[in-house]
Amino acid sequence: MSAAEPGRPPLLELEGVSKSFPGVKALDDVRLDLRHGEVLALVGENGAGKSTLMKLLAGIHTPDAGSFRMNGHELRLDGPRHAQEQGISIIHQEFNLMPDLTVAQNIFIGREHRSAGLFLDDRGLNRRAQELFDRLGLALDPAERVEGLTVARQQMVEIAKALSFDAKVLIMDEPTAALNDAEVDVLFDLIRRFRTDETGVIYISHRMDELSRISDRITVLRDGRYIDTLVTAGTSQREVISLMVGRELHGEQRPAPLRTDAKPMLTVRGLSTKHLLRDVSFEVHAGEILGFAGLMGAGRTEVARAIVGADRRDGGTITLRGADVQIGSPADAARLGIGYLSEDRKQLGVLLERSVRENIVLASLKEYVAGLGFVRNGRIEEAGRHYVDLLRIKTPSTAQLVRNLSGGNQQKVVIAKWLAKDCDVLIFDEPTRGIDVGAKEEIYGLLRDLADQGKAIIMISSELPEILRLSDRIAVMAEGRLTAVLANAEATQENVMDYATRFSAEGTIAR
Repeated sequence: MSAAEPGRPPLLELEGVSKSFPGVKALDDVRLDLRHGEVLALVGENGAGKSTLMKLLAGIHTPDAGSFRMNGHELRLDGPRHAQEQGISIIHQEFNLMPDLTVAQNIFIGREHRSAGLFLDDRGLNRRAQELFDRLGLALDPAERVEGLTVARQQMVEIAKALSFDAKVLIMDEPTAALNDAEVDVLFDLIRRFRTDETGVIYISHRMDELSRISDRITVLRDGRYIDTLVTAGTSQREVISLMVGRELHGEQRPAPLRTDAKPMLTVRGLSTKHLLRDVSFEVHAGEILGFAGLMGAGRTEVARAIVGADRRDGGTITLRGADVQIGSPADAARLGIGYLSEDRKQLGVLLERSVRENIVLASLKEYVAGLGFVRNGRIEEAGRHYVDLLRIKTPSTAQLVRNLSGGNQQKVVIAKWLAKDCDVLIFDEPTRGIDVGAKEEIYGLLRDLADQGKAIIMISSELPEILRLSDRIAVMAEGRLTAVLANAEATQENVMDYATRFSAEGTIAR
């Protein structure tokens, strides 16, 4: 753990920082200090101001008030490139990579050397990149195109790019959101090797269990204000969460055993796809939450995409309300009353350049069109306000562009879209990814309320505590197969993981 050295100023210090946008005061008199050799966790609910604060540090926005100091000297940032030149690098949650360029070209874009004054010196770029990888201990190929990399390896490219600027302060925004446990271990090892007596890391995460593994201290923001800074070693998760949300959360209860003699709302038999899924069969009833668990690549998302017609099925039948249905596209699924909330909200869930209210009615727009094609704007505004209030979406108005909302509030807009469609079957793929603990509680309650109203819900999650807390039954997948369906009462993290590893890489039973 890093301790403040007597007589030595913090590596980075912020005092009295405030920032407003039209209709929103994002930050109000915030302070923060990062010590040399420290990993400082920055936590808070969505809308607490974390992303705004980091954009100020990255030179993307200019503060309305307050001061920045680095090593005791006043710091004024005149844009992202100037921030990088001052030794501040940020890795955003959404990657900023060009898929058709190589790893080396992405790392040094805008700083390329040219041979003969005309052509890019790719050999020189690759050599510089390899030297960087050797120093960081990264197993990356400088000449490989980024589009061919896994999400975890793209994350490593982003880190290498940030560190190529000789960073003193590295800011990481939800860096483990798309990584599995082994990849998280690699990332944490890289962070530990990066920090020295002259460097520090600001680490933003909603995953409370990560804080004790990687951080030295924890700074908490709430509603754009500084709340407290705690020493990680002497702080419990419950204490951090209480400071974040300003209220006590109760998160250990499980659902009571589901009792139903009704016919299934949705039945899937023998679902198969060319590359992964093999003979997947299950059913989900009205009023039930069926959780899907499994390791990354097990086929959970592929099941959802095959059901709604986003991926082609090579075999299998789907029965809805007792009748066989043919689903060739997500639009077909929506017409039949099956809503799908994708894990990739930015690409597949919302229209970032449209308003909150337009996104909310997107899947049910026909209901808001009168004769002769006139749009009923009053009804759209009414629907927008209803779901903004219902889901507690933090926005100055329903006219706000979705791109201006925090990640968690964007996720709530996607949920609102399918609630407005009033589907009987709702498939939620990672519904709380990138969402803080307070917003998670709201979404947990919402999913249970929807089930109590008679909706049939399929929930895919990589977080086992979430699966165990919400699911009436748990379907476990491994290597594209369904290995078990467990009642909640018999499910534990241990036996779920046992079934999640029942198949080897060759698809044979491993134990």
